[in-house]
Amino acid sequence: MGSQRVLQGTVVSNKMQKTVVVAVERKKTHRLYHKVVTVTGRYKAHDENNECRLGDVVRIQECRPLSKEKRWRVIEIVSRGDVAEVAPETIGREIEATTQVAPKSEVSA
Repeated sequence: MGSQRVLQGTVVSNKMQKTVVVAVERKKTHRLYHKVVTVTGRYKAHDENNECRLGDVVRIQECRPLSKEKRWRVIEIVSRGDVAEVAPETIGREIEATTQVAPKSEVSA
């Protein structure tokens, strides 16, 4: 059997059991315009012990099919990331509640 590919990317989702979604970015030159474009590939990878968290930089390796979409396995966690678990909408609402917002009629006048 051939050698398995090894990629490095960032964990963007860990909501599934024993599965993480890893975003791998690579640079590619456009054929016609010769501009460097960033292409993001999203891979589902097997995380046996649920160790990966959002924002972690991980190394994944190609393996046999483990499910319908899962063909990668997490080898190691290169570095831990720190991503807020709070959704941005809730952060904004807390700020609005603490500050006084002027009515529209006063602002436009």
